[in-house]
Amino acid sequence: MTRPRPERRGVTLADAAREFWRHPTPWLLSAALVSSVIARVVVGDWQKSDALLPLIVLAVFPFVEWVIHVFVLHWRPRRIAGVTVDPMLARKHREHHADPRITRLIFIPLQSLFGALGAALVTAFLIIPRTGLGLTFLVVVAAIGVVYEWSHYLVHTDYKPKTWFYRTMYRNHRLHHFKNEHYWFAVTTPGLADRALGTYPDPQSVPTSPTAKNLHAGVVKTPARQAS
Repeated sequence: MTRPRPERRGVTLADAAREFWRHPTPWLLSAALVSSVIARVVVGDWQKSDALLPLIVLAVFPFVEWVIHVFVLHWRPRRIAGVTVDPMLARKHREHHADPRITRLIFIPLQSLFGALGAALVTAFLIIPRTGLGLTFLVVVAAIGVVYEWSHYLVHTDYKPKTWFYRTMYRNHRLHHFKNEHYWFAVTTPGLADRALGTYPDPQSVPTSPTAKNLHAGVVKTPARQAS
C-alpha cells in the first residue's frame, strides 16, 4: 500500500530552510566553502585575477549548467561497443522527473558531488598556475554549489515566490517538469542560457509532453520509487 505523502502547503522560507539542512550535500558544500575561504585568506597573494576569475566563472556557469542538464542529466541510455551506457546521475535524474516531490532526489547524489569536488580540486591545484587563484576558484565553485542546491530544492517546495528573479526560476523549472522536459533547463538563473540557446519558448506554443515524468519512455523503465 502506498504511503500518503506529507502535505507541504503553506511552506515558509524558514520551513524550507529547516528541511534543506537535514540533507548532507548542503553541509558538505558549506564545509567546502568555509574551508576554501579560510585557506584563501591565509594564503593571501591577492591579485587582479582574483577579482576577474569569479566574474568569468559566474558568466560561464549558466551555460555549464545547461550543458550538464541537457547532455548528462537527460542522457538517453544507449549501447556503445556492445555495452549499455547509462550513468548513475542520469538514472537518478529520471527518478527525479518521475516524482519531483521526493525530497531526497532533488539533491545532488553524493557520489556525483564527491566527483565534482575532486574535479574542482584537480583544477584548482594542478591546472590553475597560482595557489591563491586556485583557492579563489574553489571558493566560487563551492558557493555556486550551495546556491544551486538551495535554488533547486526551493523550487520543488511549496514556498511561494516573492521576487521577479525567483518567480521566473520557479515558473521555468515547473514548466520543465510538468509541461515539456525539452525546454527550460536553467535552475539557478531566470533562463539566461535557455534564452541564448533556443530552449526558452513561449509556453503557449509548446505541447504538453507525455514523457515529462517518464524520460525516454520506451527506451528505459523508471524503477519503483519510495516516498521520502
